[in-house]
Amino acid sequence: MSNVKNDFVKPILVLTLICLFITAALAFTNQKTAPIIIEAERVKAEQARKDVLPEADSFTLTQLSGLPATVTEVYRADNGAGYVFMLTTKGYGGDMKLICGIDKDGLITQCNTLSQSETKGLGTKTTLPEFRDQFVGKDSSLSGVQTISGATVSSKPYINAIKDAFTAYEIAKGAE
Repeated sequence: MSNVKNDFVKPILVLTLICLFITAALAFTNQKTAPIIIEAERVKAEQARKDVLPEADSFTLTQLSGLPATVTEVYRADNGAGYVFMLTTKGYGGDMKLICGIDKDGLITQCNTLSQSETKGLGTKTTLPEFRDQFVGKDSSLSGVQTISGATVSSKPYINAIKDAFTAYEIAKGAE
């Protein structure tokens, strides 16, 4: 003969208490680590901006209207060195997040891929220096910039996003 209290109620009560304890422990851990994670992300983002516009001392997020859809954020260098553009475009494997620095003279200082899910060996070539470095020193004409053979579905949107960065650059310059 089974005892309902021992067979059903006690195990349910024990599991409920374990779940409450684990939930409280996770909430406490999240509360303590959230500020550290946010600060680490801020430092990483600031470093990414400095990597593409090294002449800048610091950056201010600029609110502009009429930006191309691919331009998600615009940062102005506080010392007037230029602008940094955060871009999101669709590649073959999904969204590609890019960052592009354009100096005060309207020339690209550097472009980087922050995240992508392109096909390994083809679309991922957009992350390589051989592709990215061809943008350095280019103006809005992007004269001489070429797509990657066999990876045009990845490299064309990348190039078009950089063109959109120049459109945003002109909007930002006009807003000064």
